[in-house]
Amino acid sequence: MVQAKLLARENRFRARVLLGDLAVAAHVPNSGRLQELLVPDATVWLTPVAHSGRRTAFDLSLVEHAGSLVSVDARLPNALFGEALAADWPVCGGVTQIQREVRLGSSRLDYCLTGIGGRCWVEVKSVTLVRGGVAMFPDAPTVRGARHVCELQAAVQAGDAAAVVFMVQRADAHRFRPYAENDPAFARALADAAAVGVQVLAYRCRIATTGVWVAGQIPVQLNDAC
Repeated sequence: MVQAKLLARENRFRARVLLGDLAVAAHVPNSGRLQELLVPDATVWLTPVAHSGRRTAFDLSLVEHAGSLVSVDARLPNALFGEALAADWPVCGGVTQIQREVRLGSSRLDYCLTGIGGRCWVEVKSVTLVRGGVAMFPDAPTVRGARHVCELQAAVQAGDAAAVVFMVQRADAHRFRPYAENDPAFARALADAAAVGVQVLAYRCRIATTGVWVAGQIPVQLNDAC
């Protein structure tokens, strides 16, 4: 990674950064608002990308915030969950087959896990917003996110298992709750899904310029969030 200074977020997926004395464009791999993170003059860390056909030569991967690093790559939590499954991380237990990007209803969910006990559907969400030690999702209203949760609820009601995994890409979170003030529909959908047996799990990560690791599970608060 290379260090730079953020000049401006030009649109959802593009930022202008100062790399040395040169202003360059970087891809922002996150459609969330990130308002508390992507502020002018913030120190950011870029990952060089050498793919043909790209308009930018860098991904904006990390942001320094309040003395620590935050990963803003929304693609990373899915990969972290996949690595954890490969290491026999007992999220759903007894997994013998892992399928990715599997259609369920009108959605395509991140994982369908098959084991001795049957199927478990999993949707993984990236979390970057933390206030006062509380991680919250979403930072922008998400109709798609609420639909995913409803699909998981329907799967449980049909006899399968299901889970929503919130991967908090920073180390300063001590608990998680849905950001009901920002998206009450998502918070209600999550509470309804949990009431019928959808697992709601949250994990924080340890972030460094050399890598990102799952650091441990944190409590989930649903009762006071809706």
